[in-house]
Amino acid sequence: MAAAKSPFLRLFTYPGAAGFCLSAVLARLPLGMMGLGIVLALNNIYDNWTSAGLMSAVYTLCAALVTPFYARLFDRFGQRRVGVTALIVQALAILGFAMGAMRRVPLGVLFVLAALMGLTQFAFGALVRTRWAWVLRDDKTNLLNTAYALESGLDECVFILGPILSAYLATSVSPVSQLYLPALALLIGGLTFFAMRSTEPPAVVRMESVSQSAADHSPVDAHGDVLPSDTDGHQGSRSALVYPGILLLVVIFVVFNMSFSAVDVSVTALTKSMGREGAVGLQLALFALGSLCGALIFGSVRLKGSRWRYLATFLVLLTLGYVVFRLVMDNLVLLGLAEVLTGLCVSPIFATGNLIVRENVDARALTEGLSWLSTGGSIGTSLGSTLAGVALDQFGPHGGMSIPAVVTCCAVPLALLGWARSRRRGMVVEKTENAQ
Repeated sequence: MAAAKSPFLRLFTYPGAAGFCLSAVLARLPLGMMGLGIVLALNNIYDNWTSAGLMSAVYTLCAALVTPFYARLFDRFGQRRVGVTALIVQALAILGFAMGAMRRVPLGVLFVLAALMGLTQFAFGALVRTRWAWVLRDDKTNLLNTAYALESGLDECVFILGPILSAYLATSVSPVSQLYLPALALLIGGLTFFAMRSTEPPAVVRMESVSQSAADHSPVDAHGDVLPSDTDGHQGSRSALVYPGILLLVVIFVVFNMSFSAVDVSVTALTKSMGREGAVGLQLALFALGSLCGALIFGSVRLKGSRWRYLATFLVLLTLGYVVFRLVMDNLVLLGLAEVLTGLCVSPIFATGNLIVRENVDARALTEGLSWLSTGGSIGTSLGSTLAGVALDQFGPHGGMSIPAVVTCCAVPLALLGWARSRRRGMVVEKTENAQ
């Protein structure tokens, strides 16, 4: 009976929840493998670090640009209808890139294939979080907080396992084998996920005449139920970015996500300068391990008060943790301990951001809203590695390790602004209700 009270176990009492959750983890494996996999393949075969880095950046940037576009299609037409086609094209693009690299085709061809891989990528994390919101739509016990914390923890598992698999396959099997596994995982996990129709959120479609309610072009879902119009009469056609606080939240995700790639690059440079290159994987895994533990803790507590307040608090704690990184970086044991403790704040930040989107965005634009956070994260990651690279060239590892604290600190006042705006909106709503 005691075990049954665990909020994580309660999640999987919902029919189909375990299936779509686990299949989405498998489908997300490319997120943890492709970036490093491209770099390893290009460097091993073409012996060119510059082209490898640029190609990985092209892939990441293209994926970031199209993610919100796919999300709108998912919201409007349904996950399975849109996802299966994009999934197959993406897997073919990955296989084409791997075979092209193996045959040493011109780099220009590989750049095109890398762009195609990115342009066919969509945010599986947003899809599974949208499913959780749909499955838990009638829950009143804060289980959505647990579900989003769980997904953040599973993301960390992907980013722990992915780089390890990429490095092992590239060095022990073949220079491109680390690209074949993501394609296989994507197909198996993705097709399984989309086959689970019972948990798929209904797509919003427009029907000219279904009932008297639909005579005025009201949108209906896939079950024929008329959905309410937005307050401005746009009936769900609004972008998620126009909802209160969402654009600011995306900017916050761009800014603080710069810290993660800066940590990766700086730790890599640090271990190399110490002659301990073999320790870099373990050091980065410790940070992700802390984040996984943070997800489990965060998902087990019941939140009270503003989500924005929690976001600002965790960003402050993350900033302080990065300051400790800089102070203890010359001792890898102390740095590892600091990484585990600081990592406790990471998953709660992502989970809180997703909850803010869920609370503010209409259900018909939820996937888009969640995907914008993924886009912001991808853009921030690209900017962070670039900024850290400049700092490393100019000031060495100690300069690079200063970047994470600086960029995360810049996100704190933005979160406080979001909290203030949220409180102001709440006061206006309360006054309006009292007046009525």
